Amino acid sequence: MRWLRLIPLLLTLFTYGCATSPDDKFAKLSAQELYSQAKESLNAGDYETAISTFEQLEARYPFGKYAQQAQLEIAYAYYKFDEPDSSIATADRFIRNNPGNPHIDYAYYLKGLANYTRGASLVDRIGSRDPSDRDTRALRDAFNDFTQLVKKFPDSRYAEDATQRLIYLHNMLAKYEINVAKYYMKRGAWVAAANRAKYVIENYQRTPSAQEALEVLVRAYTKMGLNGLAGDAKRVLELNKSGAGGAAAPPAAGDGSDQGE
Repeated sequence: MRWLRLIPLLLTLFTYGCATSPDDKFAKLSAQELYSQAKESLNAGDYETAISTFEQLEARYPFGKYAQQAQLEIAYAYYKFDEPDSSIATADRFIRNNPGNPHIDYAYYLKGLANYTRGASLVDRIGSRDPSDRDTRALRDAFNDFTQLVKKFPDSRYAEDATQRLIYLHNMLAKYEINVAKYYMKRGAWVAAANRAKYVIENYQRTPSAQEALEVLVRAYTKMGLNGLAGDAKRVLELNKSGAGGAAAPPAAGDGSDQGE
């Protein structure tokens, strides 16, 4: 049969196709060439190719200067590719393996950005479901990441932006606690509402939500018949009303594209 004669040709084409796997085109490239190609993909927004190429660079030249930079670039590419868990894991690995690297401050900053972005969905849906069901771990992790950056590297080029994000996150976490307290009040859970309000007053004194916390305490204590405590809360509320300020707005998200300079 005529088609049987095509089998050797098909086998040859199949073998040739297998022999030219995507990895082979990088086989003879130097570390610098691999880095340049990966960086081109990153700058072009082809994050998947950038990640793959940086990973090949790191695997083939694990001890060179480009390997350290590749780790940081991979973390950034994962962040831009909307893979925050992978970005954070890679940044953690960079911090662990390169404690003396001059760009280690950026690794902390990138971790904060990844958690900050992941926690943004909480902000977007701030009134869309029961507050007690929300998970604030990403926001708290971002707060911890930015705090470490500011404390360990106060002169970092990223410290000022991290500080502004800390202000915003502090206000946001306080607002979350107030929303939970209000949720409990709607259910008539006055003790739970009062406990949330007290937590805000103890931990978020310098936020706009502190005034709302006092208002919650006044109402909750009144409903529980604790008129003395309600009166105390009301007096403090009246003293603080004149000094209440507005919440800090979040700064524009930095993309970190200049982190390799």
